[in-house]
Amino acid sequence: MARRREFNVFSLAFLDIMSCGFGAVILVYIIINHATEATSQELNTELAAEVKRLQELVDNETENLVQLKTVVHDTEEQIMTTDEMTRQIIDQIEELTARIQNEQQQGANQKESIEDLKSELKRLEEEAANLRGSVDDTDTRGTSLRTFVGDGNRQYLTGLNVGGQHIAIVVDTSASMLHKTIVNAIRLNNMPVEQKIRAEKWQRAIRTVDWISANLPRDAQFALMTFSDQAEFLTGDETSNWAATSDSDALETALKKLREVVPGGGTSLHLPFEKLRRMEPRPDNIFLIVDGLPTQGMTPPERSVISSKDRVRLYTSAIQELPPAVPVNIILFPMEGDPLATPSYWILAQQTAGSFMSPSKDWP
Repeated sequence: MARRREFNVFSLAFLDIMSCGFGAVILVYIIINHATEATSQELNTELAAEVKRLQELVDNETENLVQLKTVVHDTEEQIMTTDEMTRQIIDQIEELTARIQNEQQQGANQKESIEDLKSELKRLEEEAANLRGSVDDTDTRGTSLRTFVGDGNRQYLTGLNVGGQHIAIVVDTSASMLHKTIVNAIRLNNMPVEQKIRAEKWQRAIRTVDWISANLPRDAQFALMTFSDQAEFLTGDETSNWAATSDSDALETALKKLREVVPGGGTSLHLPFEKLRRMEPRPDNIFLIVDGLPTQGMTPPERSVISSKDRVRLYTSAIQELPPAVPVNIILFPMEGDPLATPSYWILAQQTAGSFMSPSKDWP
C-alpha cells in the first residue's frame, strides 16, 4: 500500500502572504513614484519662473550699472576739468599775493610823502572844481579815472574806469539773458516780445551799457556789438564800425537800437571775438557783458543739451579769436547751472590785464 503524501497548509499560506506583500509593495511604489513625478513637475515650473524673474533682475541691474559707469565717467572728467581750473586759480592767487606783498613793502617806503600827496590832491580838486564850473555839460559826458598806456589800458575797479582810444562794448543777447534761472529764462523766452524786452535781467544789461557809455572818454571812439548765435554791430557805417564818443547822436542811436533788441538764441563767443580781431583799427579795451560760458561755436550745435565740459571747450577755443594784448573787462550776470563761468572769466581778466566784476542786483 502506497504511502500517502502529507499536505502542509503552512506552505500555501506563506506563499499567499508573500504574494500579497509583494503586490502591496509594487502598488505602493507605483503610487509614490507618480506623486513624485507630479511634485517634480510643479517644482520645475516654479523654479523656471523664479529663474526667469532673477534673470530679469540681473538684466535690469546690469543696465543700471552701465548707466552708473557712464555717469561716474562724466563726473570724473568734470572733476579733472575743475581741478585743473582750480590749480590755475591758485597760481593766480599766489601771484597776486606776491604782488600785493611787494606793493605793501613799497608803500611802507612811501609814507613820508603821503602828506605832500594829500596837499597836492587838495589843490587839484580845487582846480577841477573851478574847471567844472566853466565847462558845458556836453563837453563832459565821459570821464577817464585812471589810464595805463600800452597795447591796452589796464582797468581798475575803483569805479570801473573806462579808458582807451578804441573801446569795444560787447553784449550777450542770448535767451539766457532773460533771467538768472533756467526755468524762468525758458518761460520768458516763450512770452511776447514786449515782456522779453522788459525782463529785469536784460534791463540791467542795458543799464550797464548806458553806464559805460556815460563814462567814455570824450576824445575816444567806441563800438557797440550784440551777440547770441549771431554777432552784429550797432555802431558805425559801411566804412567803419567805430563811432566818436563826442558824437552824441551816434551814441544815442546805438543805445536806442540796443533797447529794441529782443534776447533769444544760443551763445557763441567765436562770432563776436572774430569780429573784434578783424576790426581796423583794433580795440585797445574790451568790455564783455555776459552771463555764462558759450553753448555753441561758429555753427549751431547738433545736440540740444550741452555739458559743462563741452562749454569749457568752446570757451577755450573762442578766446583764441580775441585780438592779442588787449584788456578784456568782464561784467558777469551769473546764470544757474554754470559753475565754471566765474573762474573761467576771472582767469581771462587776469591774463589780459583786465577786470572782472559780478555786480549786485542794484548795480548800476
